[in-house]
Amino acid sequence: MEEFDSEPTVTWIPGVNSQKKQMCFDWGPGEMLVCETSFNRKEKSEMVAGCPFIHIIRKDIDVYSKILRKLFNESHGIFVGLQRIEEELTGKSRKAQLVRVSKNYRSVIRACMEEMHQFAVADKDSARGRQFSSQVSILSAMELIWNLCEILFIEVAPAGPLLLYLLDWVRLHVCEVDNLSADVLGSENPSKHESFWNLPGNTQTLTELELRWQHWHEECERHLQDGTFASNPHLESLCKVLLGDDAALLEQKELLSNWYHFLVTRLLYSQPTVKPMDLHLYAQSSLDLFLGGESSPEPLDNILMAAFEFDIHQVIKECSLALSNWWFVAHLTDLLDHCKLLQSHNLYFGSNMREFLLLEYASGLFAHHSLWQLGVDYCDHCPELGRVSLELHIERIPLTTEQKALKVLRVCEQRQMTEQVRSICKILAMKAVRNNRLGSALSWSIRAKDAAFATLVSDRFLRDYCERGCFSDLDLIDNLGPAMMLSDRLTFLGKYREFHRLYGEKRFVDAASLLLSLMTSQIAPRSFWMTLLTDALPLLEQKQVIFSAEQTYELLRCLEDLTSGRPLCGEPDVQQLQDDDIETTKVEILRLALARNLARSIIKEGSLEGS
Repeated sequence: MEEFDSEPTVTWIPGVNSQKKQMCFDWGPGEMLVCETSFNRKEKSEMVAGCPFIHIIRKDIDVYSKILRKLFNESHGIFVGLQRIEEELTGKSRKAQLVRVSKNYRSVIRACMEEMHQFAVADKDSARGRQFSSQVSILSAMELIWNLCEILFIEVAPAGPLLLYLLDWVRLHVCEVDNLSADVLGSENPSKHESFWNLPGNTQTLTELELRWQHWHEECERHLQDGTFASNPHLESLCKVLLGDDAALLEQKELLSNWYHFLVTRLLYSQPTVKPMDLHLYAQSSLDLFLGGESSPEPLDNILMAAFEFDIHQVIKECSLALSNWWFVAHLTDLLDHCKLLQSHNLYFGSNMREFLLLEYASGLFAHHSLWQLGVDYCDHCPELGRVSLELHIERIPLTTEQKALKVLRVCEQRQMTEQVRSICKILAMKAVRNNRLGSALSWSIRAKDAAFATLVSDRFLRDYCERGCFSDLDLIDNLGPAMMLSDRLTFLGKYREFHRLYGEKRFVDAASLLLSLMTSQIAPRSFWMTLLTDALPLLEQKQVIFSAEQTYELLRCLEDLTSGRPLCGEPDVQQLQDDDIETTKVEILRLALARNLARSIIKEGSLEGS
């Protein structure tokens, strides 16, 4: 059945008055930008802004805490380990393993809480110290709730052992009990210690507990009815305590730190073998008696009460509303889901509760500059919507360094996220072009399989060559291989570099054939024809005839096409070279060299025919 929550609480932004100013906002991956859009009119022609500030509102500020980052990192390892061992868990070993996982989560919370407490003590007089203290309280509450859920939902303690677990639960979370116990037991005569009677405790086995409790109860009830202790109010009060009398217990309220401490104490003396199904009745009455109508239950009280009622979904809902981040509910829900306790609960908008909470938690991690790597694993273990969520978040990760970009790229490639790989490579290629790192830009554009961008970078390479007379990043160009087929301009770049290599190796005939093919096949950009024809000059001036008569005619035709300014194959008109004296001189030198080579090649070919 659908459940609709009440209206969320209003978050006030310091310095912003939404009653007087109109606000605009824009959501980012993990934060929101808010600014004013209304203006105060001073004059008809002048508009003046009321507030020049842009406010940044983050929804998961806990990811920026150094101490809590340890919580996130260490719990991530526990989470991933749980997903991997899921298939191996069966029967009793399954339950034991799940309890062990739960205890590991609690130990991480407690370690984080202790470290936070140290910071709070060291800096207790400052606002930062108060913030640490507040965080300690939150972590303590989280561990308290998790421990109770472990007892009720994972251990599934039956009647009898249930109370022993609850006694340990109270002893662990009411620090005064352990401290007082140590003081009493460490004294020379514990029974004479002033705090001896303030400790109701138990270290006996269940059988011993039941026998002794029965004996207590019968003896105390008999002595109370006989008026044995009527002359001594303290002994009479103690007798009532042993009988579990509510009024007598409440008289010692100052020794009980909270209502659930009162609950466990009450059960110890009145219902030591309480059944799990009856637990909520005692919990509710203990809460009512302890508060006495003087105050309302706190959010923590509501969460614990929901747990005692075995209402898992209400526990998760109340925790989601009360806690400042999604870490707790995401990991607890995942563990309970592995206990097969949430199989029937799907949310009305199409997702299941486990995935929804894990992905909400992961979205906060993606807003952090390094924790995003943890978020990837959480998405991986959400089979329904994890892939889609990962694709959306991975595109928004700021690629501030090439090292970080490579990490993001590796994540995408491992998961065959083709579109994201292409997008990231293109972003890196554009950054490299802006920084004039052409080799890196070309490498990224090839990796992205972006023909248009590869053409743009190739043009930059050719332009640099024209300006400097040499190529940069020769290793990359020499080893393009099949990648040069990505675009015609890249093919030309690779082949033109090959021409220079052949010329350097004095393989003039091969170099000449390649040069001519680049022009006649129209792979070469027309703006580069004059450079190619100029490169042909040394070959035309060789003692040995390199270009045949037919090849020389082709070169002449290309020169005439270039100088006449006629467009080829729909390409735009070329700048008129005749107006440039230098270019005109080049053209005349080329014509002379071509004419001389044509004569030499005709004589050579004629003499060969005659022989």
